[in-house]
Amino acid sequence: MSDSAVVPPGIGETFSREAEPAVIVTQHKPSRSFPDSLKSRSTWARLALAAASGFVLYLAFPGIDLWPLAPVGVAGLALATHGVSKKFGALLGFVFGLVFFLRLIPWIGIFVGAFPWIALSVTEALYLTAMGALLPLVWRVRGGLGGLLLASGGLWVAQEMIRGSWPFGGFPWGRLAFSQSEAPTAGLASIGGAPLVSFAVAVAGTLLAWVVLKVWQARALPWRAGPGLVAVLAVMGVGLLIPLPTEGDSTTRVAAIQGNVPRIGLDFNAQRRAVLDNHVQATLELAERVRNGEAEQPDVVLWPENASDIDPLINADAAAEISAATDAIGVPILIGAVLQGPDDHVTNAGIVWRPSEGAGTGDDSTYAKRHPAPFAEYIPYRDFFRNFSKKVDLVTRDFISGDELRENPVGVMRMGVDDQVRVGDVICFEVAYDSLVRESVQAGATMLAVQTNNATFGYTAESVQQLAQSRLRAIETGRTVVNISTVGVSGIILPDGTTAARSGHYTQEVLEATVPLRTELTIATRVGAWPEWILSALGLALLAGSAVAARRRTDDRKTQ
Repeated sequence: MSDSAVVPPGIGETFSREAEPAVIVTQHKPSRSFPDSLKSRSTWARLALAAASGFVLYLAFPGIDLWPLAPVGVAGLALATHGVSKKFGALLGFVFGLVFFLRLIPWIGIFVGAFPWIALSVTEALYLTAMGALLPLVWRVRGGLGGLLLASGGLWVAQEMIRGSWPFGGFPWGRLAFSQSEAPTAGLASIGGAPLVSFAVAVAGTLLAWVVLKVWQARALPWRAGPGLVAVLAVMGVGLLIPLPTEGDSTTRVAAIQGNVPRIGLDFNAQRRAVLDNHVQATLELAERVRNGEAEQPDVVLWPENASDIDPLINADAAAEISAATDAIGVPILIGAVLQGPDDHVTNAGIVWRPSEGAGTGDDSTYAKRHPAPFAEYIPYRDFFRNFSKKVDLVTRDFISGDELRENPVGVMRMGVDDQVRVGDVICFEVAYDSLVRESVQAGATMLAVQTNNATFGYTAESVQQLAQSRLRAIETGRTVVNISTVGVSGIILPDGTTAARSGHYTQEVLEATVPLRTELTIATRVGAWPEWILSALGLALLAGSAVAARRRTDDRKTQ
């Protein structure tokens, strides 16, 4: 090192004494401390870095699917918030979050206008705002590099946990884990679920930021970052060491019917009979191919959400059509239907329809969606929100939650030969909620069906974002997951995350595969929400300790 170089502080000093300047051996050249350099130029540099980092994180998600960029986005926000005040950190978090969500979920407003899309993006960005206010404290956490990484990873997990649960049950879309379904990190889901995957990405991103900062402060050549980058790759690749199941206790033949719709958009069901006819027709054609020896006889047939928006429990014509399809294929069909009632509500339901019997009865034959989507399937505080958009009245009747009906609360249905297949029903956005999926498997589901309808989102990335969530759930639970949509993209996913069959978008297709059925629970399913709570608590505890230490140092200075 030359006599004019900056002597970098030790690791402990770097993070616990951040406000102290680096030691300058001579005064010939100014310090190249990263935060000081940015401060001397403009706060706009940090704002630009936060915005760019939010966009980079968006690129990691399905639709673009450059999953290695997820830790890069995390690293950019970490660098932007290094050495700033809590208030400015909050602003940086908001900018990061707003850019990220505006790019990730434009499908929210594709048929209802920009207001819902922008409003939801702003709301979600507020959680990143709170996290941004705390990120400057992360850099001052005691415990050296280990404390830094634990605090950062725990903070990301805590932010996602709160965002995914409040208000109105939360909106978990955009979790770091949901960008990783095709990445090595996905294997971690079988140990600690989606929270552990998000934790690993956050740790890798923060470690990357630390490497960049150390190289910058030490005036080192970029190649000196080699060991640190190897450590980042190790964190992102550790999931490869986790064995994932490829076989089960038995197998079953499954057929998933993607019937397609006559038109896209909010009025996809304006021709409700045509939607039902499409699914009946595709099933009858499958039955014909089975009779001709052109296809294997399925044990389980799955239809998507909204396959019958005509209530087949009160409409004889719809019931007759479904019965004709069921009798032809010779095995039960799990149909997605909209039921009238109770009272002035409607119900988003999955119903097992049996040959020669019709709609099944009892807890093992019906399931009502437990988490209707707010502002889509029901309108909370309708009079208040009508002041912002008259489109709330497009939802003329609110869907009721299955929790209120108390019927088959976890959605495990008996299907297949002699009812030996236990299918856990998950309807649409429910796949994004850890507990809803986990409880179904804990109750005995040997495979999962994700019934969904993507017709209201047009030709957007929403369908592949949801399919990626189903793939992560397969790894997390060790179960075959069949993600079946009215319009696609649908897929049959094996317990190790491998896609056995996949459909196109806005096509009529029948997906078929012989899949394993498993009863053994993964570690993630056994431990439940504990990893999320532990990681969150650990991160917040470290941050609280950092805040207390910072306050004491401030008080000490005042008394000197």
